[in-house]
Amino acid sequence: MILDLPPLKDSVNALERAINAVEHNKEILGEDILEAARAGVIQNFEVTYELCWKFIQRWFKENRSPDEAESIRTKKDIFRMVARENLIADPLPWFSYAEARNLSAHTYNSKNADYIYSAAGRFLFDAKKLLSALEQIND
Repeated sequence: MILDLPPLKDSVNALERAINAVEHNKEILGEDILEAARAGVIQNFEVTYELCWKFIQRWFKENRSPDEAESIRTKKDIFRMVARENLIADPLPWFSYAEARNLSAHTYNSKNADYIYSAAGRFLFDAKKLLSALEQIND
């Protein structure tokens, strides 16, 4: 099955543009506008993380036997498995991205927003690597 990767590519690019816009303009933006821009980065992170997760799941289901797919029960298990398949370099950062995504969905405060914003910056690098790996093996 060929994966339809343009939505993931567009989302990764949108996250990168949002991060760059904040980082290159944070000194000149007012506090309220900066907070809104960072919220935009967080929203782009949420969308991009969810797309990465969905594409990882699709790849996993298409490239594993039904028995093997059934034996994997948690996100952490899937992240470990796709790391062994070299779709991602290391599952540990992906565990923290999942935590950041869960925080963004269930609570909001400035401390969590700072944590999620920071995670989004780290996540961009890994999301690009995942996209590249998927593009290389997409057939």
